[in-house]
Amino acid sequence: MKKPALTLAAVLALPALTTGCFSGGAGGADGADGSGDQRLRLAMLQPPRSGLSPLSDDAFKLSRWSTAETLVELDDAGDPRPGLATSWEQTAPREWRLELREDVVFHDGTPMDADAVAGALQAAVDASPVPRILDGFSLDVATDGDDAVVLTTGEVDPLLPARLSSPQLAVLAPAAYDGDGPVDPVGTGTGPFELVASDGTAGATLDRFDDYWGEPAAAAGIDVSYVPDGTARGAALRTGEADVVEAVPVSQQAGIDPDLLHEVAMPRTNTLYLNTDRGPFADPAVRAAAREALDPARIVADVYEGSADEATGLLGPALPWAAPLREGGSWAATVGGRVEPATPAEVDGAPITLGTFTDRAELPEVAVLLEQQLEDAGFEVTQDVREYQFIESDAIDGAFDAFLLSRATVLDSGDPVAYLASDFGCEGSFNLSQLCDPAVDAAVEEAARTPAGDERRAAIIAAEAELLATDAAIPLLHERVSQGEAAGVRGALRDPRERELVDSGTRVER
Repeated sequence: MKKPALTLAAVLALPALTTGCFSGGAGGADGADGSGDQRLRLAMLQPPRSGLSPLSDDAFKLSRWSTAETLVELDDAGDPRPGLATSWEQTAPREWRLELREDVVFHDGTPMDADAVAGALQAAVDASPVPRILDGFSLDVATDGDDAVVLTTGEVDPLLPARLSSPQLAVLAPAAYDGDGPVDPVGTGTGPFELVASDGTAGATLDRFDDYWGEPAAAAGIDVSYVPDGTARGAALRTGEADVVEAVPVSQQAGIDPDLLHEVAMPRTNTLYLNTDRGPFADPAVRAAAREALDPARIVADVYEGSADEATGLLGPALPWAAPLREGGSWAATVGGRVEPATPAEVDGAPITLGTFTDRAELPEVAVLLEQQLEDAGFEVTQDVREYQFIESDAIDGAFDAFLLSRATVLDSGDPVAYLASDFGCEGSFNLSQLCDPAVDAAVEEAARTPAGDERRAAIIAAEAELLATDAAIPLLHERVSQGEAAGVRGALRDPRERELVDSGTRVER
């Protein structure tokens, strides 16, 4: 097994080290097989929070490295396409049959068959907490011979194929699920790169998998460093210490060759979540006062230097259908509850705690402006800013009166319903606002039942309207993310859904 890559923070602290020292892995910069193929060096935004378990948000790292794969993938338009399953058929209102790809082997050499796939899906169904994509969702899994599985849902689910594209439902070898500990992705995926070492919150090492079922990887491997500090990520790109860099902060871009920066419009909304369960924001009128106090345009101009879009809702320009539906009012016919927010209260010295995290470099700056704007409206603000891994559990538990979050809105299935249910449903697993509102739940459930297409999109905007009327979440802006790519990088993926970064065709020429 290879020695894990040296952390990027250590590299940046030692100027005398050469670029090759960053490469890690037994094969070094020239590749494990001596062919001269280069290894890719990635500087990732956040370290794992759950030991790279595919049943957590860490699954998106495994997906971005092309080591763990799903039965279904999404095309650029968000429609399902074959992955480890070659086809699927709805055989009954609640039943789907999926044919599995032949000749797929896991990285540990075991074949992928129906039993392995069913075991992986069952592990997700049985997990506690359940993966977000299965939050409130019933799924029974059965095999149909050696090369097909049959999935039965508790209710009719028109989006099951898209749901199966979530990286949290990646299929790993049976060995990954052995024992009572966390799911172990090391050496158990199916992708073109095999995860051979994971060094906690420092980095990870992947090698090309020569028995991959698809196009073999052009790069010899991948050396990953987790670099939460935005200044360090910018420096890694500027100095050539990394080949592909996630989320280069606006504040670091002035000193970087613009040809190395690639802006991607993201389905990611910078949102202020207000605690509806306790404290001052339990009062809808006080939440309305906070909404009226905020000036998103100033945040876009001062912090993002214009490289963001002021929010008019939770769903931004990366979902081009949302704004026309919202502006046209076609959602109104499906709304059965309240869509008008409360009248703002007068605020005089109400103390509130405002939390956010440092991993996205702009958020602490945004928090400073929010503090100023809220204090101008009569609130007394105390900030709590930490790395995300050290603040997430407190945020989920409702420890803050307000929490500023950069949130992906279609991360799981390419459809916003899962995000709305997770973040704003009474039983939602990521309900930072602690919201439990029957009208919101009913609107989200209606959207979930509606078949794909224009009718479903209108129902989604109706649910958004119900949610915004509570002022439990105040959308501020929609982010555009700048991805850094060194001059020799070819074929890096610029994915708005943040599922893909490196694939078989990605390579670097030094």
